[in-house]
Amino acid sequence: MRIDWNQYQPAGFYDELFAAPGQARPSAAELANYLASLGTRELAERQSDAERAIVEMGITFTVYTEGQNIDRAWPFDVIPRTIEAVEWARIESGLIQRLKALNCFIDDLYHDRRVITDGVVPDDIIATSANFLEACVGGRPPYGVWANICGTDLVRDRDGTVYVLEDNLRVPSGVSYMLENRMVTKQVFPEMFEHASILPVDDYASQLLDMLSSLSPRKVDFPRVVVLTPGIYNSAYFEHSYLAQRMGVDLVEGQDLCVADDECVYMRTIRGLERVDVIYRRINDTFMDPEAFDKGSVLGVPGLMRAWRAGTVALANAPGSGVADDKVVYAYVPKIIEYYLGEKAILPNVPTLLLRDDDDRKRVLSDLSQWVVKPANESGGYGMLIGPRATDEEKAAMAVAVEANPRNYIAQPVLALSTAPTLVQGEIEPRHLDLRPFILQGRNVWVTPGGLTRVALRRGSLVVNSSQGGGSKDTWIVAVKS
Repeated sequence: MRIDWNQYQPAGFYDELFAAPGQARPSAAELANYLASLGTRELAERQSDAERAIVEMGITFTVYTEGQNIDRAWPFDVIPRTIEAVEWARIESGLIQRLKALNCFIDDLYHDRRVITDGVVPDDIIATSANFLEACVGGRPPYGVWANICGTDLVRDRDGTVYVLEDNLRVPSGVSYMLENRMVTKQVFPEMFEHASILPVDDYASQLLDMLSSLSPRKVDFPRVVVLTPGIYNSAYFEHSYLAQRMGVDLVEGQDLCVADDECVYMRTIRGLERVDVIYRRINDTFMDPEAFDKGSVLGVPGLMRAWRAGTVALANAPGSGVADDKVVYAYVPKIIEYYLGEKAILPNVPTLLLRDDDDRKRVLSDLSQWVVKPANESGGYGMLIGPRATDEEKAAMAVAVEANPRNYIAQPVLALSTAPTLVQGEIEPRHLDLRPFILQGRNVWVTPGGLTRVALRRGSLVVNSSQGGGSKDTWIVAVKS
């Protein structure tokens, strides 16, 4: 039986595939017709095929719960999300603009601090930032770029406006799932890729390797690049090993590296010590070097910061880049863009209140049910309060936390996140989603065509994180034929 898209009701939200019941958006027209011809039963079978492929390919993520590390198959929805290429071009320009400005901001903070002197960002925000590292003051990463890999979370509101929800500049994750989503979708919908104009994402690994190689302090034809992982128990270990394999570089742990008397980094191999030029590090700053940060860390490399400051090794992302990953700093990004680039922000921020401000704090705490409250430096949706769905106990606990440390919290209005058709227990229903494109900056800047679409699989939920019940979809940037 054909799928009747007239029965699909996005309930007043902006839907990514349908402008109205039965009326597909231009980017989704071919997809909607194709899915309709398959019918619900065949679509469900292809969903099962996709889930089997995910298990066979070992695509997993780790959930930390009750003191246990549980590996689970990657949750995937077979119906892709589409965006028209013309709209994407504007989004891409906004992402490039944003990362360029943020890198100017980070570099300025660790050198001249003009942004502070000129009153664009208050000094106390940086002074109290958990991610501003004194050990990085005066550091000079290649091209003045501190955040080489950025995952920027985008959401669309009810009126169709695309907002930046947050910037992930420390150790952004998820790109391997974007690549695997495309691989699985090609297996289950091969017909669509034969004639639809879908922009490819397959060259991410080569783009990443080119960018990392451009950071090498030694001008050699083939710089030694490695991926530094905390190990198999990290929640993103699948991604670490996946990217190392796709780039054809070594996956190492801290114990595999050492810093010699010449302040260069070497990898221990069966052939002896071999010099390393670039480290794509997937461990947090404070675990990276027990000499400079956490003395008890066994994950990092003693002396790594000395080598980085001496310019004998490049680190991506550079240590200290997380200062711009602070959700309080996020509120100033439109001003930061204008200050460094002399341009208005192409992509707007979600309206944001800083709870360090007495009036804003009183306004939010007087009615928490109207707000989403977030801690400044958490990720994965942890520590966040979604007011309309919170219990009285949760709201009371958040009020206590905010009063104890107001600087650490922001508040935003509850957005009516866009939806897309999602196959849930054999039925097609709207589910809320976001999008995380990945931006690379070294000598040049490059943006993934699309990104990782994360979807809240629970009905009515706005939380898309896989660790909290979310899943994902393939993202198609479609060149619509005129």
